[in-house]
This record gives sequence, C-alpha cells and structure tokens, in this order.
Amino acid sequence: MKKIQQHVERLFQDLPETDEVVQVKEEIIMNLEEKAQDLMEQGKNEEDAINKTIVDFGDIDEIKAELQGTTTPAATKPRKKTHPKLNLLFSIWGSALIIALMVFMNLEYSPQTIWFVYPTFAILWWPLSMYFHWLKQGGRKA
Repeated sequence: MKKIQQHVERLFQDLPETDEVVQVKEEIIMNLEEKAQDLMEQGKNEEDAINKTIVDFGDIDEIKAELQGTTTPAATKPRKKTHPKLNLLFSIWGSALIIALMVFMNLEYSPQTIWFVYPTFAILWWPLSMYFHWLKQGGRKA
C-alpha cells in the first residue's frame, strides 16, 4: 500500500502542506487503500489491485483548485464551439426533407385527406428556433 501513498504524495507535491491538504490526502489514501483491499478480496493480487485503484482514481485538478482556493475562472475554461449558422442550415434542410416525406406519404396513401399540413407546423419550429439562436449569437452582421 506504500505505492498508493507515494502516488498521492506525487499528486499533491505542488501544494503547500496545510492542515486541510494533509487531511484530504489522508482521506484519499484511506479510500484508495480500502478499494485496493476490496479488489484483493475479490481475487486480484496486490499489485493488480493497487494499479487498478490508481488508474481508476483519475485526475485531481478540481480538488487541487479547491484546496488552493482558486477555481478556474470562466474566461480560462474552454468554451464549447457552437456553429449557429450551420445549425440553422441543417435545420432548414432537415425540415424540408421531413416535410417532403410527409407530403409524399399524404399524396401516396391518403390523397383524399390533406393532413400533412398539421405536422408541417410542428416541424417548422425547429428551423425557427435555430433562426432565433443564430440571431442571438450575432447573425446578420454586415
């Protein structure tokens, strides 16, 4: 279990040794050792159990940021790129194809009743909402 302690020490090496950091490290070590012990009880050998525990633990960037008292500002977080114009064009083409399918089905299977108009109104909400999203994101800038 010394390998788990060394791993946790390596993860926290760039943080100052405050009481809070020491407490968090001890808690993490205790939890990881319990998990490794559970894996050994399930039949894994000690080395495999420790390695699996370390791999499953993952990244501690959020814990480190919280312990440092600084959360990552919104400006440095990667922003999800949106493509409002592409979304608008996709919604227009998709709606046109769905409406064309509805017209075909209506004319082919029940030409005496014109029912394709009703789903058309529902389908047109998709490009309409994408249009307003595009405008909100700065569309029509000349």
